[in-house]
Amino acid sequence: MITLLYPTLAILIGFALLIWSADKFVLGASNTARSFSISPLIVGVVIVGLGTSAPEMLVSSMAALDGNTGLSIGNAIGSNITNVGLMLGLTALFYPLHIHSKLLKREMPALLAIMAISYFLLWDQYLSFLDGLLLLIMMFAMLGFTIWEAKSNGEDTLPQEILDELPEEIGKGAALKWLIIGILILIASSRILVWGAVEVAEYFKVSDLIIGLTVVAIGTSLPELATTIAAARKKEFDLAVGNIIGSNMFNILGVMALPGLIHASSFDIAVLTRDYPVMIALTLALVIFSIAWRKGKIAILGRVEGALLLIGYLAYMVWLYKDAVSI
Repeated sequence: MITLLYPTLAILIGFALLIWSADKFVLGASNTARSFSISPLIVGVVIVGLGTSAPEMLVSSMAALDGNTGLSIGNAIGSNITNVGLMLGLTALFYPLHIHSKLLKREMPALLAIMAISYFLLWDQYLSFLDGLLLLIMMFAMLGFTIWEAKSNGEDTLPQEILDELPEEIGKGAALKWLIIGILILIASSRILVWGAVEVAEYFKVSDLIIGLTVVAIGTSLPELATTIAAARKKEFDLAVGNIIGSNMFNILGVMALPGLIHASSFDIAVLTRDYPVMIALTLALVIFSIAWRKGKIAILGRVEGALLLIGYLAYMVWLYKDAVSI
């Protein structure tokens, strides 16, 4: 029991510090950007978007540095599955989501396209430096297009909801302080978390991929859950869904790129035969739900749809459990 106690504590402490430091990083980074007169919309799309994916990115980087590519890839894919199946499914159960934004209805198919392209890049069962570089270039292209699209759709509800959720304004000195503290604790807490996750995987004799897809993915997705529920409670439904869509794009293009850039490696074939198809299926279900069920021109992601997404997620967890115990 003592053998497992310290890794478990490391995971819990790592998660708590990750969430806290990601919030402080966004506070510091957004206000630092404001002090350089950067557009608030750019701050909202880029910095806040990166901030919610910062836990995944740091954990993926630290795992890759340690040679645990499976944990890195599992974290990226598992976070996307968790975001749609668990986080969005739970939110829709309590707060049926009315999707007005034309931007979201275009970004959902774009997310599917990104998943298809990345699946093609990984088809050889090897995440190379070139694969990582291509994914990173696509991420910056996606960010530029998202900013341009948000600026050119003045009547859309989503850009204003993004602006409304910017962190409070603080002075330049305080902003730099929280930016530095946020980055340092993000790095330290992700290192602690990766150590704990690898130790737990070795203790239970399961792959680091499984740990990345489950425990680590759920923990690093907690900022998305908090943001999504908070937006839904304030009836900022487009932001609630947009937060998940944006985070999943970051995870595929940014988080997935890091292990390729840091530690190019082969990976378990289950990523292509089990995990990626589940991620695509849940995302496709979200797209269908957002298009098929309408009241006038408003797509409704209600309790039934939320329950179906949640059931899909739970079925996937059962599948992972069966695979883990059969190893």
